[in-house]
Amino acid sequence: MDWDPLTFPSDDVFDELLGTEHDGEAPFQAIVLPLQELVFFPQMVSPLFLEQESAKQALEAAVQADLPLVGVVQRDPQQLEDPQAEDLYTVGTDLVVVRYIHLPDETLSAIVQGIGRIKILEYTQYEPYLVAKVQPLFEWTDDSTLEEALMRAVLAMFEEVISLNESLPEEAYVYAMNESSSGALADMVAQIITLDVAQRQELLETLDVNHRLQLISTYLGHELEVLELEDRIHTTVQQEVDKTQREYFLREQLRVIQHELGESDSFTRDVARLEEDFAAGEFPDYVRERASEELKRLAMMPAMAPESGILHTYLDWLLNLPWHTATTDNLDLGHAEQVLESRHYGLPKAKERILEYIAVRKMAPEKSHSTILCFVGPPGTGKTSLGRSIAEALGREFVRVSLGGVRDEAEIRGHRRTYIGALPGRIIQTMRRAGTVNPVFMLDEVDKLGQDFRGNPASALLEVLDPEQNYAFSDHYLEIPYDLSQVLFITTANIMDTIPPALEDRMEVIEFPGYTEDEKIEIARRFLIPRQIELNGLEGTPLHFQKKSLHTLIRQYTYEAGVRNLEREIGSLCRKATRRLAEDKRPLATVTPKTLTRYLGAPQHIDDPLEKQHLVGLAMGLAWTPNGGDLLPVEVALLPGKGGFMLTGRLGDVLQESAQAAFTYLRARGPEYGISPEQFDKTDIHIHMPEGAISKDGPSAGLTIAVALFSAFTQRPVYRDVAMTGEITLRGRVLTVGGLKEKLLAAHRAKVQRVFLPARNQKDLPEIPKTILKPLDLVWVNDVDTVLREALLPPEAA
Repeated sequence: MDWDPLTFPSDDVFDELLGTEHDGEAPFQAIVLPLQELVFFPQMVSPLFLEQESAKQALEAAVQADLPLVGVVQRDPQQLEDPQAEDLYTVGTDLVVVRYIHLPDETLSAIVQGIGRIKILEYTQYEPYLVAKVQPLFEWTDDSTLEEALMRAVLAMFEEVISLNESLPEEAYVYAMNESSSGALADMVAQIITLDVAQRQELLETLDVNHRLQLISTYLGHELEVLELEDRIHTTVQQEVDKTQREYFLREQLRVIQHELGESDSFTRDVARLEEDFAAGEFPDYVRERASEELKRLAMMPAMAPESGILHTYLDWLLNLPWHTATTDNLDLGHAEQVLESRHYGLPKAKERILEYIAVRKMAPEKSHSTILCFVGPPGTGKTSLGRSIAEALGREFVRVSLGGVRDEAEIRGHRRTYIGALPGRIIQTMRRAGTVNPVFMLDEVDKLGQDFRGNPASALLEVLDPEQNYAFSDHYLEIPYDLSQVLFITTANIMDTIPPALEDRMEVIEFPGYTEDEKIEIARRFLIPRQIELNGLEGTPLHFQKKSLHTLIRQYTYEAGVRNLEREIGSLCRKATRRLAEDKRPLATVTPKTLTRYLGAPQHIDDPLEKQHLVGLAMGLAWTPNGGDLLPVEVALLPGKGGFMLTGRLGDVLQESAQAAFTYLRARGPEYGISPEQFDKTDIHIHMPEGAISKDGPSAGLTIAVALFSAFTQRPVYRDVAMTGEITLRGRVLTVGGLKEKLLAAHRAKVQRVFLPARNQKDLPEIPKTILKPLDLVWVNDVDTVLREALLPPEAA
């Protein structure tokens, strides 16, 4: 007898399967067949595969002895050993075995039909199989109208489930639609839809047909929601897959058509070109590996994908960065010295350091480390141009990055590729522009780096300017290390005060002092005048500058440590001469002092800032500024009052403290100079430093303030041609100061005859040109009293 296990036999077949009917509701003895995961419902036909020994013995005994067989499911479906009575549910199904066979793997296979519900009352035998006393159960209903409504609802939902679940046969709905019994309909649906063992057992134990229909409606509703969600997900996924496949097939067809026509799309050409370039180039292994990964991603990506452009740009950067390309250093010391001397006048310390670097590279090329130089000096002293000359002397490429005003740390290290428009930092960008791994790299204006919430760019430079770290510099955009160890880094700054100590510690500082007047004249003759003559088209009728004219131009029209403004004034004169030629006027052949007044106007600076006579309460100090040295007059006025003390001239905190120290020393030593203590209580003191719009600070004005105070209180004038500098203590000791060369340059320029300097500054004397020292009378002092004796006129002369 053959039928689908999910279908039901005809009435005749069903009667044949019943065999022996049980009388009414009387209990009877039956063999119990434990089932693992299969809950049998009445009229259900299904194959069984039994592995448990007790289950096989029970089925064979029931068939051979023609005894009733009851199927009861286990509470724990995962229990593989022979279950005991307590491991089984108490409600099961009366079964009829149609046939059974033994399989080669010792499994027993049987086709079994469910007859009706039964309840186990008690077990009467436990070995070798379970035997129990069972009671038949019968379903019931008390509301036919509700029963009909529930049947319709179950049929409607079951139809939708069948339509959405492709694994269920459509014939199942046909059988359900022709089922007249509501209980049988609920049992049939329960065995078809997806339910767990506990849910099926609950339906088996529910004898109220309406309640069972309500339960099956709930399960059908849940199943329907899951199937609808799966259908929506499948539809969405299928649409995306179809779209991708359609694009893929169209792209492949287009590629084949273009190939047949001898053409190829630009995207494919670009990918192929990149692959060829990476295959032909020389790259470190880690770069080649990274490029290979990104090329695979790019090749698998649609041409119009947003990320394809990002990947293409990234690969271009990897391809065009210099990884191994290097220039050969010219280690000829004679050639390097000739280049430096021909391009720059003076700067002996900087030139000597460069020649030492070349010598070390020549004698020990493998042991020489990357050098980080820092050129510090006033504007216009040749820091940037010397960097170009160093590159020319070495035969290297020269690149420059200006750091002035840079506030974002990403400007140095770059942005990560997750950002739109991301690029490498300025270091990597400049290395690409250089095209070699060993250029001369100038970081200009390193003292003018900014800092805000986006990070501190000076901190990002710590890795760049550290020879122990920069062999594996990390840029956020590249995400792979880049070797900067062969680069000759040169930084420039006007002052060192704003450079972080950690960054300063990584650099070798070379100071660029201001030029003397003679040095400026020589620079103008050798470099500035010929360059301006060429730039302004005066090669045919060049200008001749008299030496006296250059002196006047330097002293009265420019006032600087460098030569930038001097070149501007020379260029202005050359343009005047060019205009005369263009207007067919008599050419300007020689520049005299009168010519300067005619074409440049009145002098901008006083030639001699010194006073014409000796004055009381006025002392001339020497100050250092970023633009070079300068004179700093200190004026003291005494007024009748109550001991007030006032400072004016936009003075900094340190300078004000120096004035307080000088005043304290005056009060302490006043009686020795004829100043009574009562005089301080009746006098208001006003100390002023002219040019009040300019900020002034530093301790080196302490000596000058003390001399001016003593002069005012003793009424002894200060010599007009005397200048001084030095920090003082409360005991009157004179301490060392900085910027000695710039200060002496200012004294020399102002025609000072005598200069009082701290004795501890004699160590700085070798760095000062003899042309400056020759006209100056230097007095080295250790205490204020010595200066008072020499700088103030004697009492009788006053």
